[in-house]
Amino acid sequence: SDLQKQVERGELLQPLIFILLGLCSVLLYFKVSLMDPGFVKSEEEVEVYHFMNGRKCEEQSMVTPQVPSNIKMRRCGYCMVKQPMRAKHCQLCQHCVRRYDHHCPWIENCVGEKNHPLFIVYLSAQLVVLLWGGHVAWSGLYFEQSWEWLQHNILLLMSFLMIVIFTIVVLLLLISHLYLISCNTTTWEFMSHHRISYLRHSELENPFDQGVILNLWRFFC
Repeated sequence: SDLQKQVERGELLQPLIFILLGLCSVLLYFKVSLMDPGFVKSEEEVEVYHFMNGRKCEEQSMVTPQVPSNIKMRRCGYCMVKQPMRAKHCQLCQHCVRRYDHHCPWIENCVGEKNHPLFIVYLSAQLVVLLWGGHVAWSGLYFEQSWEWLQHNILLLMSFLMIVIFTIVVLLLLISHLYLISCNTTTWEFMSHHRISYLRHSELENPFDQGVILNLWRFFC
């Protein structure tokens, strides 16, 4: 492959960058999977937190429009905490999550208010590694119609096909998330619009949408 040829020539810059990108992707994976996605705390925990800090805690949440008067904020039927708008209980994590997007089986954690931006960074890093890895695998393939060639290249060929499959999955996932972010909606809200009270009773189809630029700015910054 191209990277192997560069190593043999003593050109180590690109191989080192590739290794660092792969390592960065792995570290981002563990960070996103192990961090708090935005679990809703009980009233007692919040009161203790306020008392210990001696001041009011400002929630880092998205700017939301006025809640319609006919919508009542309710307690979660599972963990009994007061659910803020856009929160949802995840039965796999056994917690309510602020600005719940979805429970991701890849990271075995919810994607919510706190880790959603980092999840996008992780997908972006993963996509770069996959595209580069696909190029490296392809550069090592020289096709010949012989059984001997297939025996020597079967692992590299299988690796390339797996990389192509994962690249398509990650690319589609990243595009769909960026689209939803640009609309200031979540996967859960997009898929269950008709079942969510604050969306079903809203006069607007998406009451959180403030324009693409402002939506992206508020999400990432």
